[in-house]
Amino acid sequence: MPIRPNRTKQKLAAGETVCCVSGLTDPEDIDRFGPAGFDAVWLEGEHGPVDFRDIGDLTRACDLWGMTSIMRINQNEQAIVYRALDRGVQGIVVPHVNTKAEAENVVAGGKFSPVGQRGLFTSRQGYGVENYFDNANDQTMFIVLIEDIIAVNNLDEILEVDNIDVFFVAPSDLAASMNLIGQLDHPDVVATREAAIKKIVESGRAAGTLTSNDNVAHFTNMGVRFVMTSVGPWIDTGAADFKSAGGIA
Repeated sequence: MPIRPNRTKQKLAAGETVCCVSGLTDPEDIDRFGPAGFDAVWLEGEHGPVDFRDIGDLTRACDLWGMTSIMRINQNEQAIVYRALDRGVQGIVVPHVNTKAEAENVVAGGKFSPVGQRGLFTSRQGYGVENYFDNANDQTMFIVLIEDIIAVNNLDEILEVDNIDVFFVAPSDLAASMNLIGQLDHPDVVATREAAIKKIVESGRAAGTLTSNDNVAHFTNMGVRFVMTSVGPWIDTGAADFKSAGGIA
């Protein structure tokens, strides 16, 4: 059988925009969300509860709906990168990638030879797949988080690294690194974030960032092609609307 395609990677390669949702932590929730037609699910393994034991069932639910399973890991360690891939995720998000060498480390840990040095093991994405090791590199994807001011300052050289699919500008930690914690709307944070996105887009690479219903159009108009949003604000807004509609305090 052929290897399972990575929907997100294919759409990015075609120059299309990808929608990714975060905040789903259970296979049942992924199944419920599946008909929404999003491209990817962000599985939170840095700040959230997702662990290696969970990945099999979570990725099976994503596979059922053709959505790319993308896990944010908690460290830029090669063993963590390829263990997550071995357990079945199709994409990896790596936090705090601040230098070219750190971006290269992501690729080295996640791609099989001759591109990288990922340890040889057949992922659950490879069971029954002929020539898995020859084809896996084409379907695994990597997202690096540009979330520190040092990363913004080093962005030109980080963008030189091949086999990174998305350069994701993360506003919250970026603001904190600028001594403006929690001030995502501060003019300096906004200017820095948007300058980084502009540089990524103008370099011909795929830019990503955190979005909401209120600002997603702004960022897609800027050329962002990986838009991630959380279910949290949807829940908050829906709950508030329900109470308001019922005249409930």
